[in-house]
Amino acid sequence: MSAHCQLPRPRPPVHASATGRRRALGLAAALLCLPALPACAADAYPRAPLLDLSVVDRDTGQVLGVYRHEGRSFVAGQPGRRYALRLINRSPGRVLVVLSVDGVNVVSGETAALGQTGYVLDPWRSCDITGWRKSDTAVAAFEFAALADAYATRTGRPGNVGVIGAAVFAERPAPQAMLPLRPPLNLADAGRARAAAAPAAEASKSAAAPPPAAAAVDADAATGASIARRAAAAQLAQRSEKLGTAHGSQEWSVSQRTTFERQSSRPQQLVELAYDSLANLVAAGVIAVDPPQAQARAFPGDDRRGYVPDPPPR
Repeated sequence: MSAHCQLPRPRPPVHASATGRRRALGLAAALLCLPALPACAADAYPRAPLLDLSVVDRDTGQVLGVYRHEGRSFVAGQPGRRYALRLINRSPGRVLVVLSVDGVNVVSGETAALGQTGYVLDPWRSCDITGWRKSDTAVAAFEFAALADAYATRTGRPGNVGVIGAAVFAERPAPQAMLPLRPPLNLADAGRARAAAAPAAEASKSAAAPPPAAAAVDADAATGASIARRAAAAQLAQRSEKLGTAHGSQEWSVSQRTTFERQSSRPQQLVELAYDSLANLVAAGVIAVDPPQAQARAFPGDDRRGYVPDPPPR
């Protein structure tokens, strides 16, 4: 999957020599990752979500199923497996995604907060974030691991291990240029203008239409979920150590810096995905296991009389 995310460029200190550099772009790259610019005042909350967030197992390429429980969303990870966070911009404008794993900003390594840096996605584009950003050209892979090996734990911040978050900000629109006044059209001219504009309007609608949204992943309805539930019921009787995200091996991942002005100081969308091992989610009641088979009984029937009959012929 092609990745076209950008990181907002950090704002330089305010002094005369810096003002000319504020709008400069950084090194061009295939993956654009930029720190967010300071937030603005107006709040706008769209009815439709701006962003889809999912977790992808990088070894199989499969999107992890989502389990709903008590108003939260969960995914089941497997220790030692690398994963990516797939971001899909569902809007016609650029968005800034401040992304956190285990309560840590995945770009800066700071304890995550809404006003920090993130990734900028172009309209309708998708991007796989595969690790903790180490530089403009490298990340340390996201890898499911035991709590003790999680990056947040190793840096003294174990309190929020097991949750992935995305704060999504819309971009402040650029000021509209003033159009020159035109003389009014007479009725005949207006009719011809509308007729001429109709094909162009239809073409514009077709071009602007978003790609079809991916079908929501419902793990309880999937065939694999039933298999997972049966395996969990048979093999997972107790909780295992809580799952976190390790600071994996370093990988090539190019980023580019860009400018971004937030439409609001508050995010237009907040997404949260909790995660843990399959054993722990089963033990916590997040993943419902299939009901057990009826136990065998020594005397299942008490109304038959007589002696032992012959078995049916083969």
